[in-house]
Amino acid sequence: MPRLTRRGWAVLVAAVAAYACGEWAGFPVLRALGGAGFGAVVAALVVTARRPRVTVTREVYPDRVQRGRPAFARLRVHNETPRRHGGFTAGDRVDDGFNAVAVRPLAPGADAVYHYELPTTRRGRFQVGPLTLERVDPLGLGRSRLTTGDTTTLWVHPKIYPVRALVSGHPRHHHEGRTTDDSLHGSLDLRDVREYVVGDEVRHLHWKATARTGRLMVRDYVDPNQPRFTTLLDTRAALLPPPVFEEAVDLAASLVNAAAGAGYWCRLVTTGDAVDLKARGGPQAVRHVLDELCELAQDPGTPPLVPVGLTRTTDRGGSLVVVLASAHQPDLAAVAALRPHYSSTVVLTLAGGTATGVDVRIPGVQVIRVPNARGGTRRWNVAVTE
Repeated sequence: MPRLTRRGWAVLVAAVAAYACGEWAGFPVLRALGGAGFGAVVAALVVTARRPRVTVTREVYPDRVQRGRPAFARLRVHNETPRRHGGFTAGDRVDDGFNAVAVRPLAPGADAVYHYELPTTRRGRFQVGPLTLERVDPLGLGRSRLTTGDTTTLWVHPKIYPVRALVSGHPRHHHEGRTTDDSLHGSLDLRDVREYVVGDEVRHLHWKATARTGRLMVRDYVDPNQPRFTTLLDTRAALLPPPVFEEAVDLAASLVNAAAGAGYWCRLVTTGDAVDLKARGGPQAVRHVLDELCELAQDPGTPPLVPVGLTRTTDRGGSLVVVLASAHQPDLAAVAALRPHYSSTVVLTLAGGTATGVDVRIPGVQVIRVPNARGGTRRWNVAVTE
């Protein structure tokens, strides 16, 4: 449905006023100007009433990008009609903005490809689209809009800095003797022979035990030296202003990215149990964790630093890294209580841009004060090599 723009309404009002004044005062020139203005408005509505008869497709690449890195949308326009198609404007709504591209006139059956950059200054999950096709007359008096196509998701991940993975194992069990219930599955050391359950790998079937018992039996494998990496991220809004919180998310993302990329079993936990994500190492784990951090928001309350899920779970071991606002003694005491369950415990405190202080040590816990995410990763790389 074509509509008048602000300029179109102004011309229409002026045309009516000029024609009325011309009739009242008897000036033919005013009547002619009024008629010309009214004719221009009608012509604009007629021109814009023809909606674009083209096929427009959109592709976002890459669909996952770090904050501040470039991301683009590709528009492909195809004229399906046997006639020359006039120009129009095509674009997408992204977050609170609109990205427009001026499409030139197309010959019959012709294609045209256009690119434009998407905003990636903020971390988050953003909907791109649907496509909006807009036609405006040459004088800018009328326009028509057509919304078409589906939507695409753009994931803006936290910024990742180079980090060295911390070498740490899972020394709580061994295949000889008694093992814990949370021993890691799917590795090389035989722990037990048990009855088959749905989901077990068929290649682990123990045929001799199956023949002896009359039931399907499988070998249960564990790895006594499987590395684990747990990150506890402070999300309390009362202690972390939004800019400092973004630095904390970048720092946690960099640490987990390095650990998961090195093949570690990773766990991401936030205050208040808002997030408790477990992932095996590898590219899929990295993507899963970064997607979760992409949508992470601050906790408006003031829950304890250590969530209940981290104190009660048996899925502990390896390294524990805590990213928080400042080194308050109650928070450090809560972290120190977890020390017996991990081979190493490191606390990274963000100073919100202030100068880096001297490292503080309490029994079993190393506290490193850092100014921001970049400085934190640098100090981390030094600490893991000492």
